[in-house]
Amino acid sequence: LYLHILDIVNKKLLDMKIHLIDDDEAMSTVFSTALKKEGFETDLATTGGEGMEKAKTDNPDLILLDQVLPDTKGNDVLAELKNTDATKNIPVIILSNFSQKELVEEAIQAGAQDYLFKYQIDTHDLVDKVKSALQTNAA
Repeated sequence: LYLHILDIVNKKLLDMKIHLIDDDEAMSTVFSTALKKEGFETDLATTGGEGMEKAKTDNPDLILLDQVLPDTKGNDVLAELKNTDATKNIPVIILSNFSQKELVEEAIQAGAQDYLFKYQIDTHDLVDKVKSALQTNAA
């Protein structure tokens, strides 16, 4: 029975779409490849504006958001996502090289589900964090 429940959960996860909003295309490709290997659909935006527009039209199941983007700060995109009816319920995980306490606290207070440091996370851990966030959000 437990394995059957896991199969149901995993099948549901496999149908999910993850958006990556990050101007580091090499890192995004690595993370996207890892997510695709687990059955997720992924999409990449390289600016905050592009990511926001895609989030409104594509309604992803989760967003991985960089803190520093060429056109804006990740926390500003996060605030806009959480203050827009079409996107306010999409879970957001911040992925950043910047670990300043103020940035982390601001992101969590603005509604980020998690804040991960790119230099500390490997692809397996990222996939696990994404799965956990999606299961928590579905509960």
